[in-house]
Amino acid sequence: MQLLVKKETAIFLGLFIANLVVAILASFVLPEKFFYDAQTIVLHKFSEEGISGSYPFSSFFYTITGLKYLPYAIVALIQYPIIIYVLYKIGIPTNFHKINVKNFLVYSGFFMIAIFISMPSKEFITFIYVSILPFVFYSDKIPSKYKVTLSLIIIAFFGLFFRPYFLLIPIIAIGMYGITLVDFKNKALSSIFYGLLLAIFISLSVGVIKGKHLSEGSRDLVNMERMNSKDANSIIVSPIKTDTWYGETVGIVYGFFAVNIPLEGFKHIFSPQIIVFIIWQILLFYILFVRFSICLADRKQYRYLLWTLLILFSYFIVQGIFEPDLGTATRHKIGIFPLIYYALYYEYFRKEF
Repeated sequence: MQLLVKKETAIFLGLFIANLVVAILASFVLPEKFFYDAQTIVLHKFSEEGISGSYPFSSFFYTITGLKYLPYAIVALIQYPIIIYVLYKIGIPTNFHKINVKNFLVYSGFFMIAIFISMPSKEFITFIYVSILPFVFYSDKIPSKYKVTLSLIIIAFFGLFFRPYFLLIPIIAIGMYGITLVDFKNKALSSIFYGLLLAIFISLSVGVIKGKHLSEGSRDLVNMERMNSKDANSIIVSPIKTDTWYGETVGIVYGFFAVNIPLEGFKHIFSPQIIVFIIWQILLFYILFVRFSICLADRKQYRYLLWTLLILFSYFIVQGIFEPDLGTATRHKIGIFPLIYYALYYEYFRKEF
């Protein structure tokens, strides 16, 4: 009996097999800086501080699963198939075998997943958790009127026990949605602009209460400690100090463009890995922005795509506050790749499952 495999499935499986090899070999060829987080997770004593927070919970997870005791190559052999299986369950678009920009972004995503989740990683946990959202939107058992609310609660809960900045995402997403209801000429651009303003307002409010603005107390603090490090060639430094209201405003706007439309990054012409990320990021942002504009024109048909994009752009705005460098920004985007994948191919499998 002849086994027939669809072209899109064959490409999906081919990418999986090729990048599984990459994931397994990664621990033998990548420079040490790629493993700083993994080493921190493995060495962290979660019992000393509880399991709330990204490092304590990650250490707890990798301890109880036994993965922290395994060589990184074996961890990759276990984690990478799980990740790709999640994408498989979300769906394989019927045009996945065709060469176009959107598919190129996802093909590259398979490779970046292999690099960043080939070891104990907070992004593995984030990936698995965030992948819940597409299945919430798919589910026939959850009433439609509750799906968006439930998704925002899921995101907020992740902020409570793992990554605190995720708490900002529902707030900004709801604010951006409100702006899309106003009769602006360019609703997509206006919603992102006012989403940035909302993020700035939140940061300045935190500064009044705690004495330090959000980017001042996170990104700037981290970068100050490694300013002259050889591994800090892509750090994001605001043009002016962020210890004033106008400095923080500039810092957040600058950070948003630095991690999402990083044209300035082309100065790293002799760092090809940075140039590749820049191209990938600019193309991704452009395609998602175009899709955002399209779904705003037909909210009913693209209801869940609209909210997926609102969550993604809210995340991009939050990255502009906290990300210390381009490399970290890339790694963190892999954590939300299930939403990126779902948003890019929404129309192909939105009625399936």
